[in-house]
Amino acid sequence: MSYNAMALLLKQAKFLEHKAHLALVLAQQESRGYCAQLEQIEQYRLDYSRQMTERGTQGLSANSFSYLNRFIFQLDETLAKQRQAAINFEDNIERCQEYWQQCRQETRSLDWLIKKRQKYAKIHAEKLEQKQMDEFAALSFIRQQRSLY
Repeated sequence: MSYNAMALLLKQAKFLEHKAHLALVLAQQESRGYCAQLEQIEQYRLDYSRQMTERGTQGLSANSFSYLNRFIFQLDETLAKQRQAAINFEDNIERCQEYWQQCRQETRSLDWLIKKRQKYAKIHAEKLEQKQMDEFAALSFIRQQRSLY
C-alpha cells in the first residue's frame, strides 16, 4: 500500500476517533444532566414524604392521605423508570468509550505502521546511497589506477 493511501487511512481514522470522542463526551454530559434530574426527583419525593408525615401528625383525612399516598406511589414509579434510564445512559457511555478506544487503537496502529514504513524507507535509501557512494569510489579508484599506468 502506498504512503499516500496509508496517510489517507490515518486521516480517516483520526476523524473517526475524534467523532467517537465527541460522542463519548456528549453521552457523559447527557448522563450527568439526567442523573441531576433523578436526584431532584428523589429529593422531591423525600420532601413530599416528609410533608405527608408532618400533615399526618396534625391530622389528615383518609381522602387526603389516599391522594398523597397515590402521588408518592406515582413518584416511586417514575423514579424506577428514571433509574432504569440512568442505567441505559451508563451502558451507552460504556459503548461509546469502547468504540472510542477501538478507534484510538486503530489510529495508533496505522500511525505506528506508517512510521515503521518511513523508517524502513529511510534505511533503504541510506543503504542505496552508501552503495552508490561505494561504487563511485571504486570507479574513481580504478580510473586513478589506470591513469597511473
